[in-house]
Amino acid sequence: MKVGLHPALSDINLDANQPSSQRQLSIAIRAISQSLDQSLPLNLCLILDHSGSMHGRPLETVKKAAIQLIERLKQGDRICVIAFDHRAKVLVPNQGLDNTETIKSQIRQLTADGGTAIDEGLKLGIEEVAKGKAEAVSQVFLLTDGENEHGDNKRCLKLAQLAVEHKLTINSLGFGANWNQDVLEKIADAGSGALCYIEQPEQAVQEFGRLFNRIQAVGLTNAYLVFELMPKVRFAELKPIAQVAPDTIELPLQPQGDQFVVRLGDLMTDAERVILANLYLGQLSVGYQAIAKLQVLYDDPATGEEGLKSEQIPVEINVQSTYQPAPNTKVQQSILALAKYRQTQIAEAKLQKGDRAGAATMLQTAANTAIQMGDQSAATVLQTNATRLQSGEDLSEADRKKTRIVSKTILQD
Repeated sequence: MKVGLHPALSDINLDANQPSSQRQLSIAIRAISQSLDQSLPLNLCLILDHSGSMHGRPLETVKKAAIQLIERLKQGDRICVIAFDHRAKVLVPNQGLDNTETIKSQIRQLTADGGTAIDEGLKLGIEEVAKGKAEAVSQVFLLTDGENEHGDNKRCLKLAQLAVEHKLTINSLGFGANWNQDVLEKIADAGSGALCYIEQPEQAVQEFGRLFNRIQAVGLTNAYLVFELMPKVRFAELKPIAQVAPDTIELPLQPQGDQFVVRLGDLMTDAERVILANLYLGQLSVGYQAIAKLQVLYDDPATGEEGLKSEQIPVEINVQSTYQPAPNTKVQQSILALAKYRQTQIAEAKLQKGDRAGAATMLQTAANTAIQMGDQSAATVLQTNATRLQSGEDLSEADRKKTRIVSKTILQD
């Protein structure tokens, strides 16, 4: 596997007469397979909520979805299953696929009872999946339908950060309408994974399958993007870096000597991770000028090699004495995706403070942004919720969760 690294500026031309200018730098990154067999061994951990609120159809559909995932695993893959209510237990220890009928039987016997302690399940899951991470793509699916009433949300985030240190990826699946979207989003973002919403029980199989397809496409793991900025170039002070595809995530930027580092997590062969950086440039001399150098550090599970480095890619800008704008439409799409997410966040914050009119206005703005992007699914959800607020209605928990999901990604039909 190799890394594909493709930078693009929002406008490749720059006015030589301006003392200061702003540009957005989009960086598309993916794994490039060099063989026909792209599939790497998976080391999968399912952390399943079986608290009392999962009783009946919810738990039955989750068990069905889990069993169907196990049936899609192949020889060389590994599985472990953690079940939690207000306690947690290892239902299936980390193992290969020599005894899948026993594994499926263990899942079928799971019953609903007790409260919810997400952090207890997460702790056991990280410990168990870490046992099989050598030369594999290690992924955690954390599913819950409720608040972490018997646990500690801060501990959840610390555990998600610990997972990153162990080179694991955590994906969060919220089931029904009563899970805490802030906590599950933070767990997924910190764990470099995806946030999924299972609104109705019958959607469990589809969402598990969609997420499984995504992890099957992982080619490289534990990737970091390294920036080296040239003189007269700096990052914006506030929120300088975000991922905008396949999900929108605000990313922390870590200084490291003369460079800056951003963790990406897994790189897929069928979908790019697109990073958007907000840069300020001082006055530069006429001609093509290098403003940054980019490189990706990564691990290759297929070979067991760690700390590999991609080719260092320069980013150049054309400084003109007579400036002619040359906007990049693809970068503009990335800018709109980030705007949609941040506008929705502002709307949610206003709603929490009781500012319904302000929230409705920002949801309307986000809907218009989605229309500009061609993201009709998001526009419909955002516009509908704006209209509800304007007419004096409250947003249901399901409405709020749909809003969060469409703000982060473009829904697939």
